[in-house]
Amino acid sequence: MRWPSRWWRAATSACAQGWQRLWEGLRPLDPYRSVKAALGALVIVSVVITTLLALFAVQSATELRVITIISIVASLLITQFVAQSLTAPLDEMTDAAKAMAGGDYSRRVRGGRRDEFGELAENFNRMAADLQAVDQHRKELVANVSHELRTPIAALRAVLENVVDGVSEADPETMRTALSQTERLGRLVDHLLDLSRLDNGVVPLHSRRFEVWPYLAGVLKEANMSKRSGRARKDVHLHLDVSPPELTAYADPERLHQVVANLIDNAVKHSPQHGRVTVRARPGSGPVATGEGSLEVEVLDEGPGIPESERQRVFDRFSGTHSTEPAKGGKGVSPGGGTGLGLAIARWAVELHGGRIRVAESPRGCRIQLTLPGTKGQLS
Repeated sequence: MRWPSRWWRAATSACAQGWQRLWEGLRPLDPYRSVKAALGALVIVSVVITTLLALFAVQSATELRVITIISIVASLLITQFVAQSLTAPLDEMTDAAKAMAGGDYSRRVRGGRRDEFGELAENFNRMAADLQAVDQHRKELVANVSHELRTPIAALRAVLENVVDGVSEADPETMRTALSQTERLGRLVDHLLDLSRLDNGVVPLHSRRFEVWPYLAGVLKEANMSKRSGRARKDVHLHLDVSPPELTAYADPERLHQVVANLIDNAVKHSPQHGRVTVRARPGSGPVATGEGSLEVEVLDEGPGIPESERQRVFDRFSGTHSTEPAKGGKGVSPGGGTGLGLAIARWAVELHGGRIRVAESPRGCRIQLTLPGTKGQLS
């Protein structure tokens, strides 16, 4: 009789689970997987040795004190061997902890044991790796913040020194340059504050229903106003495509505005001369879009695009703007530069909604796609 494959799989799974439970149940009795069992085995071995030596003394008429001394020495040797084996990981962890206290997070403890000390060694190594990553992130954060602050501060200082020394007049153009650098400093500080709130988990969501077309039209209008004020490139055309026109979404408008504005700003910076940036909105699709009011937004440009190997890194902090190359003719990069935090904050805001943001495939330029899940039962 041949069992159906699903029965065979069920029987195999049941046997595996039963064996796993039996194996775990026998752990307290296994000296290789339990320190308590190892100590118990040590006591048993010591008693057996002493008993055998005592029986040998009775049978051979050997003096009892000689047998006692021999049994004590044998028990001490066995105890020393077992104790050295059991405490070796503790000695390594002590040395590694002292090194970590001095700032060296590269030390690790040898693993491979199956007992409680083995688990402790694995957890210790995991903790050491986490601390090393945090320390590395802290050093990179300080270095990157210092680098980002140095450029606008140096430019602002040069402008003001020229005015003070009489090299240049305090005309509107000079003051506009100083204002541009001051605004860049302000944006960097705002981004750092946002990241601080992100790390502390104190940023709530205020989601509500809204119509997508007028909302995104307002975001693009603000981007056009910044172009007219001289703080962004004027040769890039912005285009909005919402389908269906009556599309609605359920999200936090302020956080979504932050995301779309950052994406448009990066797309404009890396567009070629007289290029076009398109903001496209559709109802959400895929596993992330779970309910009513789900939304999918794409921001497309005609710049050089992003190599596939760099598509995940662009959302890391201080990784720079979304393109790793300048636009044609060197015109794609804004003179003010970026803080390297915009896309990291965009990813944070999207993930705060439970959504997803990624660099999607595009035959030309860069296409960044974000999907917000919406919610079921919230919309009438």
